[in-house]
Parts: sequence; C-alpha cells; structure tokens
Amino acid sequence: MQTAALTQGLERVPDQTGYLVISDGAVLASSGDLENDERTAAAISELVSTACAFRLARSPEVPFRRVSVVFGEHSLLATVSGQKLFVVKRQNAAREPPPERQ
Repeated sequence: MQTAALTQGLERVPDQTGYLVISDGAVLASSGDLENDERTAAAISELVSTACAFRLARSPEVPFRRVSVVFGEHSLLATVSGQKLFVVKRQNAAREPPPERQ
C-alpha cells in the first residue's frame, strides 16, 4: 500500500504536529514530531491493546473509536481502523486565563 493512501487526511488534522501509522507494532508511515518514533509507537500500541482487552460484551468489534492522551501542551489521538492504528499528535488550544476580578 502506498504511503499517500495510508496517510490521506492525517496532514489535514487541525493543529497536528506529527503522525504515525502502525500495524502489528511496526511503523508504516510517520511524519513531523513523531517521525520514526518507535518508542511512542510501542507505547501507544500497548495502550490500545490494553484498552481492547476491556471488552464488556465479548464482541469482536473494537470497544472504542479513539483513545486520547492529553498532556499539557499537546495530545496524542489514536484511532483504530481495520488492522491499522493511526496516531496524530495535536497541539492543544491555548487557554486564555480567566479575567481578573476588580
């Protein structure tokens, strides 16, 4: 499968700073902050695998659509589609401080 087909749409995610496409623990495509980041790929793969083990209804379907890990300045969004895991690193929106009281 061509890389362009794997990554179609990932580069258009607002505020994204990088992405990974993972299959069976192997990085198929990567870019930006996550380029060739095997360590993050392994950690996210393990997180998603653990989350998949919590199936309540014994269904063959994955029990979620997306797993988000939110850090201070960025988030990692992992989406399972077929046999692939798509991970996008996004910059979190800056929050404005509350207005000062007078």
